[in-house]
Amino acid sequence: MSSQGQNTGRRPELRHDPVTNRWVIFSPARAKRPTDLKSKSPQNSNPNDNSSCPFCIGNEHECAPEIFRVPSDPSDPNWKLRVIENLYPALNRNLEGPCDVKQDMGVPGLAMGGFGFHDVVIENPVHSVHLCDMEARDIGQVLLAYKKRIQQIATVESIKYVQVFKNHGASAGASMSHSHSQILALPIIPSSVSARFEGMNEYFEKTGKCSLCEVQAKELLIDESTHFISVVPFAATFPFEIWIIPRAHSSHFHEFDCEKMVYLGGLLKLMLRKMSLQLDNPPFNFMIQTSPLQVKESELFYAHWFLQIIPQLSGVGGFEIGTGCYINPVFPEDAAKVMREVNLPVEG
Repeated sequence: MSSQGQNTGRRPELRHDPVTNRWVIFSPARAKRPTDLKSKSPQNSNPNDNSSCPFCIGNEHECAPEIFRVPSDPSDPNWKLRVIENLYPALNRNLEGPCDVKQDMGVPGLAMGGFGFHDVVIENPVHSVHLCDMEARDIGQVLLAYKKRIQQIATVESIKYVQVFKNHGASAGASMSHSHSQILALPIIPSSVSARFEGMNEYFEKTGKCSLCEVQAKELLIDESTHFISVVPFAATFPFEIWIIPRAHSSHFHEFDCEKMVYLGGLLKLMLRKMSLQLDNPPFNFMIQTSPLQVKESELFYAHWFLQIIPQLSGVGGFEIGTGCYINPVFPEDAAKVMREVNLPVEG
């Protein structure tokens, strides 16, 4: 993004988010208007070309082994979603676990075997149907598939953290245009997860309250449903970043009530549709930010999961890479206002 700016009506500001435990610089001079950040990134080429797509119905033999499907009958060709092993996994489920951490002589670092699970959730059998095109109840089924698979993986003692994520669009990391998401189970707790946990703990130690249960600012609110709210976080790392947060305190996504998943599906669909309309269908990532699998009972009081959506509107430069401190050209209050301007009903 150019260092030249036109908007000088608002001063830069630094904000710290107690959830991410990260400082963010808000510099509105780096964008003329919030809507100037509409997507300019190309989507996947030939998104409707399903001639050689292994995720399409009828091409199941081209995929890695299936873990389960919905409906569950493997002989029924009319499936709604499938969970399969990733054909090109980042980690190997066939290694013997747990893996010992080793320190090589003369090298200031640690190493361990690459044991873990890397799965793909094929969200729909039809190539041209994206997640935001699906009914809320069908998106709820995708979310329930995440829950079921995490519960299965959680029985493996050496797995410490499970990340659910979706890449939509080539510039967001999607190598396949057929709508899908991924599940990656790790034998470690990633540093960003540890930082988030530490930030939540610090807030709890100071206030005696959960940082996400306290999110109530109306100017940050986009929409709400019976069991969830959607907000732009107070110190959003990226422009138009959105969090969907359970109203009731909940530490682990995979322990959340099954009957409430359709409400999450409805609000997720609404956020994706609003983002598409206001930002010209940008590439995006979403992640379910949950707690490590093994946590102490005392940690449950401040651990609260949420679903994070990040549209890919601006690049990451040397400052961000060098410092871990991000520059966001759109104040969260302005981003939330832009999203509230789209008047669409919540399904579910």
